Amino acid sequence: MERYKEIERTIITNYRKKIWNRFVKGVKEYEMIQDGDKIAVCLSGGKDSMLLAKCMQELQRHGEKDFELIFLCMNPRL
Repeated sequence: MERYKEIERTIITNYRKKIWNRFVKGVKEYEMIQDGDKIAVCLSGGKDSMLLAKCMQELQRHGEKDFELIFLCMNPRL
């Protein structure tokens, strides 16, 4: 397995309870995503936005809902 895939997989394996389960529970509990939604995730380059983007990408791949993701890059210094 390529190194980046191993790193991405740790979100679901090593951090299942701490991050992944809580993320999925919140999305389901508050019905945040519906089939056909188009969701934009803004990336600033920080750890929090990168983790959110990766969680959303994994949810898109393995989740129950069919939705589209768009990633936007932001420069907070402008």
